[in-house]
Amino acid sequence: MAGKSTLNRLELTGEAVSEEERYKKIAMDQAAVDRLLVDVFLQAHREPPQEIVLDLDATDDPVHGNQEGRFFHGYYGRYCYLPLYIFCRDFLLGARLRPSNIDASAGSREELERIVTQIRQAWPEVKITLRGDAGFCREELMVWCEQNRVNYVLGLAKNERLKAAIAPDLEQAAAAYAATGQAARVFQEFTYQTRESWSRARRVIAKAEHLEKGSNPRFVVTSLSPQVWEARALYEELYCARGEMENRIKEQLSLFADRTSTAFLRSNQVRLYFSSVAYLLVEALRRLGLAGTEWAHAQCDTLRLKLLKIGALIRITVRKVWVSLAEGYPYAGLFAQVYARLRALPLRC
Repeated sequence: MAGKSTLNRLELTGEAVSEEERYKKIAMDQAAVDRLLVDVFLQAHREPPQEIVLDLDATDDPVHGNQEGRFFHGYYGRYCYLPLYIFCRDFLLGARLRPSNIDASAGSREELERIVTQIRQAWPEVKITLRGDAGFCREELMVWCEQNRVNYVLGLAKNERLKAAIAPDLEQAAAAYAATGQAARVFQEFTYQTRESWSRARRVIAKAEHLEKGSNPRFVVTSLSPQVWEARALYEELYCARGEMENRIKEQLSLFADRTSTAFLRSNQVRLYFSSVAYLLVEALRRLGLAGTEWAHAQCDTLRLKLLKIGALIRITVRKVWVSLAEGYPYAGLFAQVYARLRALPLRC
């Protein structure tokens, strides 16, 4: 409930605050905020799930000044930060602001280790699978997963050796496309090891696809066995489902995750936390207040504009807070329904 001036002091306070500080004495415990994101996820489950999937992804956060840690990124073609997000379904488990002159996977092992440790303290038997694109296919991350009972499904950048391994399948897909005029896919799997960067051979799933624009091979590397996931299902049902995470990242932007305009990386991380906690609240609103309604899966932007960012007259008395909505507000009934549901919830939710 802090005002903007108090939040500004929080942004500008350093990591450590000495007793001699006269004004800026509102310090942020970054580790506590990180734990909070995971705690909300754990508390949302009455019973531990048997298996969860953690999604990792990096995105660009454009900047337009001389902020600390901003660099030009060749892929995105602009100056930006490169924040790392970690989700489990709709739950945000980690949001780390990073400079953009790094590999997309930088720091992901440390973040994953922290989150997995906290989850397993509450759910020691849960099966965990890590999912990410080719930017996270790194030896360090895969080795850590293999040593800590975490499975992984990661995109694998194509190269000439990989394409040569599925050359007959690419020809088969091209022939099928020529015969039908429809996109054709052939799935294959094999054991593969890089010449230098990998310490061991691993299972690779290949999609030999032919589209109107031509050949479109794709590869993923996984620790999951064929007995658990066969090749086609693993690619189409498990790996491709990671695309839903991109919608969650877009929701971060609708909650102002891109307002990283202070001069310092640390204070911009504070702002990223503000948007992260805002997302926790909106996600809880969907999960607890809007379950079973037409807006149970609505985007954050929709909920802000139609349910939260509305005109109302508020009167505060000794006993009550009166919220008077406009007669023409079309969602007054839903607003009252959500309020009643949230009020009836036990505090632990």
